[in-house]
Amino acid sequence: MTLGILAIFGVLSILLFALRGFLDQLPDVLASARRVRDAWREFKQARSEEAQREGTQSHPSV
Repeated sequence: MTLGILAIFGVLSILLFALRGFLDQLPDVLASARRVRDAWREFKQARSEEAQREGTQSHPSV
């Protein structure tokens, strides 16, 4: 009986330690995801602006 209780609390202790480690890393992961999203938006905006500039430029006739 005592061995079972110790095993259960040992498993709970490991699970809590792993959960704490995951939660400690979460802010960094979210910050990285935010930077990726911002970079993607800037990339799409730059491509859109470039396409608009190319569409409005007049091509000289030869």
